[in-house]
Amino acid sequence: MQVITTKLDGVLILEPKVFGDARGWFMETWSARKMAAAGLNFDFVQDNQSYSAHKGTLRGLHYQTAPFAQAKLVRCTRGKLLDVAVDIREGSETFAQWVAVELTAENKRQLLIPRGFAHGFITLTDDVEIQYKADNFYSPECDGNIRWDDAQIGVEWPFAPTILADKDAKAPTLNERLARGELKF
Repeated sequence: MQVITTKLDGVLILEPKVFGDARGWFMETWSARKMAAAGLNFDFVQDNQSYSAHKGTLRGLHYQTAPFAQAKLVRCTRGKLLDVAVDIREGSETFAQWVAVELTAENKRQLLIPRGFAHGFITLTDDVEIQYKADNFYSPECDGNIRWDDAQIGVEWPFAPTILADKDAKAPTLNERLARGELKF
């Protein structure tokens, strides 16, 4: 597996080794031993999967606070999406900065997003499946989101979403979350 750093400390692109032959291909999507050898120690406890039927579906920007903050390992298993991680750790040198990575079923890349980051994506094709591991359980009480088009963050989405959940459309800005003291990781 190749580990590629991004401009955000701890946000990594993982490219697994893919072994192919006449039957198709095989790859390891997670190996605690290989991750530990790369200095990445996570105890993933929950796997999640979502399906988006239409191009232009945007989900995010989501996060969980302490004591249920989550690191995630995200991959696309059908279609194509633009995956985004935003540093929302107050006091961080890269606070409010973001990275975006195209994840596709074909490129098999994965994005590792540590605790203290918001996560979102927009589908670039119809029929998109995303799967991710989380190192903490989901907790409705710790669930949070930030507006996908927050000007302070300035994510450069490839186009405006055509499908967006009401909770994401009405999400507060990063500054509103900060003013209420809601970003504790």
